[in-house]
Amino acid sequence: MEQPFIFGVPAGEDHFIGREKELSCLSSNFKYGINTILMSPRRWGKTSLVNRAAEQSKGEDYMIIRMDIFPCRTEYDFYNTFSSELLRQSSSVIDEWKYLAQGFIERLTPRISISPDLISGCTISLGITPKTHSPEEVLSLPQKIAERKGKRIVVCIDEFQQIGEFPDALEVQKRLRGAWQNQDKVSYCLFGSKMHMMSNLFQKKCYPFYRFGEILNLEPIPLDKWVPFIQERFAACNKNISREAVSRICSTVEYQASYVQQLAYAVLLMTDNEVTEDILEAAEKDLVAQNSSVFIEQTQSLTGYQINFLRAILGGVSSGFGESRIRETYNLGSASNIARLKSALIDKELIELTEKGVIIGDPVLRMWLRGIL
Repeated sequence: MEQPFIFGVPAGEDHFIGREKELSCLSSNFKYGINTILMSPRRWGKTSLVNRAAEQSKGEDYMIIRMDIFPCRTEYDFYNTFSSELLRQSSSVIDEWKYLAQGFIERLTPRISISPDLISGCTISLGITPKTHSPEEVLSLPQKIAERKGKRIVVCIDEFQQIGEFPDALEVQKRLRGAWQNQDKVSYCLFGSKMHMMSNLFQKKCYPFYRFGEILNLEPIPLDKWVPFIQERFAACNKNISREAVSRICSTVEYQASYVQQLAYAVLLMTDNEVTEDILEAAEKDLVAQNSSVFIEQTQSLTGYQINFLRAILGGVSSGFGESRIRETYNLGSASNIARLKSALIDKELIELTEKGVIIGDPVLRMWLRGIL
């Protein structure tokens, strides 16, 4: 039987819903070579959207190259991932890799491993260093491949905020922007999971990637899309769930797509015939328990002041943390300590800065914290 709900991994075609407008926009940008920056909080389906747009592009006169740079910690980590994925995904034949990389790969002894299915199971390790290639050579590779293949290329880079954490990050960003903005056969789709860092990179005038492309903001998938999707999957298992119960699931996790599917799955497993209030409450507790190990890892190294800062947010404080009344009530230390507390908790992805103030953006984390603080 087909898996009824998907979470923790990108949603495939059968589980992809409610993004028709964004999908149309992104697909058009791919087609016409428009740089795109996807912006949304974590777990709202950015990777699923990019994958779906890439699937729809098959047979077009351009190719999609997708890569995740989360493991990259330095500029040359990025260059190795960037060039390796370009070569691996632009052709399924090793001899053609070498042809596409003429003038680039001759100085290297690439390590190539291949599984029986060739395309999905092959890896290429180039070992690029400052001694073998300049940044400009690496960054020009997609343009050269596009010219040799006679096809435009769209490069999709997940976890792009890692660029902002590299040593000498501003200079790295300048090199990337300088190279990419002049490529007429290549466009880029850039997205990442750390909202505040992505916002800084693309929306602040002092950063090189300011106005690099169209910013596409993802909104929550509305209830009217979730209701038939969830009800159909319950019905396929000979179970019933009301619109009100679906609304409860969505609102509990604030419409965050991955959590919606995870909570719906927990409810499905607990239901014999009809979803009840007791089942919903039990499933919510189960959802918190399923994610508790992740939350423990995120919070185990917090200082007392950082924990108190989270207590203040749970207590309804979203601004004015430096006021003496709030600092004394929640024991936050001196006024000069507030900025450090905010910065540390943002870096740990425990809090977010919004127009409404400081919040704990993860609704399940918030539920877990309320249970232990």
